Amino acid sequence: MAKNMTEGDPARLILYFTLPLIAGNIFQQMYSFVDTLIVGRFLGVQALASVGCTGSLMFLMIGFVMGTSTGLSIYTGQRFGARDEVGVRRSAAACAVLTGLISLALTIFGVLAVRPLLLLMETPPEIYEDAVAFISIIYAGVPLMMLFAMQTNLIRSLGDSRTPTIMLGCGLGLNILFEPIFIIGLGWGVPGAALATVFSQVVANLLGLFYIFRRVTVLVPRREDWRLTRRELVAHLRLGLPMGFQASVIALGAIILQVALNNLGPLAVAAYAAAQKVDTIAVMPMMSFGMAMAAYTAQNYGARRFDRIWLGVRKGLLMSGAFSIFIGIVMVLGGRPIMELFVGPEEIQVIEYGRLYLNVNGLCYFILAMLFIFRFTLQGLGQTIVPTVAGIMELIMRAVAALFLVDWLGYLGACLANPLAWIGSCLPLAVAFFFTRKVLRES
Repeated sequence: MAKNMTEGDPARLILYFTLPLIAGNIFQQMYSFVDTLIVGRFLGVQALASVGCTGSLMFLMIGFVMGTSTGLSIYTGQRFGARDEVGVRRSAAACAVLTGLISLALTIFGVLAVRPLLLLMETPPEIYEDAVAFISIIYAGVPLMMLFAMQTNLIRSLGDSRTPTIMLGCGLGLNILFEPIFIIGLGWGVPGAALATVFSQVVANLLGLFYIFRRVTVLVPRREDWRLTRRELVAHLRLGLPMGFQASVIALGAIILQVALNNLGPLAVAAYAAAQKVDTIAVMPMMSFGMAMAAYTAQNYGARRFDRIWLGVRKGLLMSGAFSIFIGIVMVLGGRPIMELFVGPEEIQVIEYGRLYLNVNGLCYFILAMLFIFRFTLQGLGQTIVPTVAGIMELIMRAVAALFLVDWLGYLGACLANPLAWIGSCLPLAVAFFFTRKVLRES
């Protein structure tokens, strides 16, 4: 159900929008988590490494998909905040057209580039073929992935974060159901994990489209709404592509780091992959507070309610910061039993590697909380340059860790990559936020 976020208590609006968003984002990440968990438990450490070594490539593609679809929907949120119903419908049409074109290009590029990229990353020979099979299937399903991301982001842009969560939950439930059937029952092994994910996306898309056509008719374009102008398409791309490229730039840093990890051997790759899945889920609430700020900011910017934006940022920082401290403590204290979920207790080295990763990252989550609030607020204002610069800073810092710290400190150097990237990214975002706040206050 659409929600006007230009009136009412900002803290209450942001929190109530964030709570379903947290569940939805966790559901989104659980697809990969389930793959890793089931593969590691039933197919062994080598299979876990073959799936894990593709993590940065998945991040490269999925990050672009999610970033682009989020950026495209910001324009929709601004039109909704301005009470422009025709503009909302035309924006939905533009998003549909651009989603189709972009996802087709991504699929062709991804499927053709899989083998060269894995070779370039110096993937260990013993896990190479399984890695190719897994990521190729995932890349072939990119159109489904992007269509679903576009649906959920459009609904969220109207202030409804509950419905996308239900949609994601249904898709995840199907994935959990089909994963063991495809991997174990049908004997498809590692490729079965990817096929289960793609199949669940098919059903999730059908559910999403059915809901939009029945309940969210403001997002259903009429015949005249499809006569889009070049100016409208460019306006959407101006917000969408920089956010997609920003995520991809960050992913390039992860790919460089993956090369360094591959040289440390399958045990290090498996441990990093498993711990990274836990870390990704742990930071979802912080990312969700940020995404809530994007929707909240977009609507209030469209309504020219700048005072509410700054009040919302303060509340968002307090709520997300408090959570970051809590979840950091959980990661530090629970690292060992968490890692034992993925591998048996006899895999001592894998468990210790994973525990080290969770400890180092958990202690720095408060930096990430600030980063998300500043980044998504700027994006909600329609700014793209500084968030892209921040993404480049993340790339540089991860590359520094891969090229220098891993050689010097070994696995610990790889664990330090994320905190360094967060610091490098947060600095320009904070400066840009406070400068933008000053300019808008004076306007």
